[in-house]
Amino acid sequence: MKIGIVCYPTFGGSGVLATELGMALSEKGHEIHFITYQQPVRLNFHPNIYYHEVTVPTYPLFDFPPYETALASTMVNVILNNNLDLLHVHYAIPHASAAYFARQILKKQGRDIPFITTLHGTDITLVGKDQTYAPVVTFSINESNAITAVSDNLREETYRSFAIEKDIQVIPNFVDSIRFRQTDKGHFKKMLAPNGERILAHVSNFRKVKRVEDVVRVFERVHEVIPSKLLMIGDGPERQSAEELCRTLRICNDIRFLGKQEQMDEILSITDLFILPSSYESFGLAALEAMSCGVPVISTNAGGLPEINVQGKTGYLSDVGDVTDMAKHAIEILKEDNTLEMFKRNAIEHASNFEKEKIIPMYENLYNQVVANYKR
Repeated sequence: MKIGIVCYPTFGGSGVLATELGMALSEKGHEIHFITYQQPVRLNFHPNIYYHEVTVPTYPLFDFPPYETALASTMVNVILNNNLDLLHVHYAIPHASAAYFARQILKKQGRDIPFITTLHGTDITLVGKDQTYAPVVTFSINESNAITAVSDNLREETYRSFAIEKDIQVIPNFVDSIRFRQTDKGHFKKMLAPNGERILAHVSNFRKVKRVEDVVRVFERVHEVIPSKLLMIGDGPERQSAEELCRTLRICNDIRFLGKQEQMDEILSITDLFILPSSYESFGLAALEAMSCGVPVISTNAGGLPEINVQGKTGYLSDVGDVTDMAKHAIEILKEDNTLEMFKRNAIEHASNFEKEKIIPMYENLYNQVVANYKR
């Protein structure tokens, strides 16, 4: 099958999932065409993968370059020139509306194509609720030939927030357990923690919803009891405030801000505990990748996180903002080697439920159903 994938090319969960999905499909023989404004960060070369860049010309007339229009035009050209069977757009804004626009243009040219919209989180829970966008979001989702969401929580949140007229199928995020697995990186760990300190980590885009200052405050409490180091991975608007808090608390020497990293599997292989104190996560792909590497998770109980982080087994869940409770559970996991090893084993076992070999066929079945029904 020839499939067009439209996504954001960044380190966020929607872009990562879309890229990993496309690469997995290409390995199964599908021809995949990525359509976005720059090459996705995790995209690797494969003979069945093509990349089409969306360029947006700038003119003095436009205060805001019309990306959605350029995207729709690029979709039309890619579909016509490569005879695509299906479009799969990730993140509703503006990809679903651009896909609808492209489909209408193609119909005028005697060509028709279905599109699937996958909802990932803030396109529904934050941005999509803004009345500036809500009518278009609702319309374009309903015009999709199929709708998927990455968690049961996001599915229900979408029904609560929008007048959705169609069924939303839950297909959870997945992990490549061949890449994200526990490996021996003892030499690497020794460099970061020369005295056997525990290593904690956080990965995000450092937006307000990620509550990165809570990560630092949890670490401060753990650090008082257990010799430890903290790795802050990613970048974004809240990084500066987090760095300032580290200086205020005088724990900078044991915290490293690593910026955006592509080799997350290697970093997670030396990590003992993952902290995700977000005020909302539709799923929590970063936590799943950590678990697959044998890293237990301390997270909030917000959104879809309880669907992957099992209380008392793979880690612990706390209320949003309750850094005291998070720190208490972190210490409980880290204090004794036997306890930590038990949580590590449990994390790997539970993450195996989300292996890509189990999830990719769900997308393939959906593609086949949509294309078959659309041609009738």
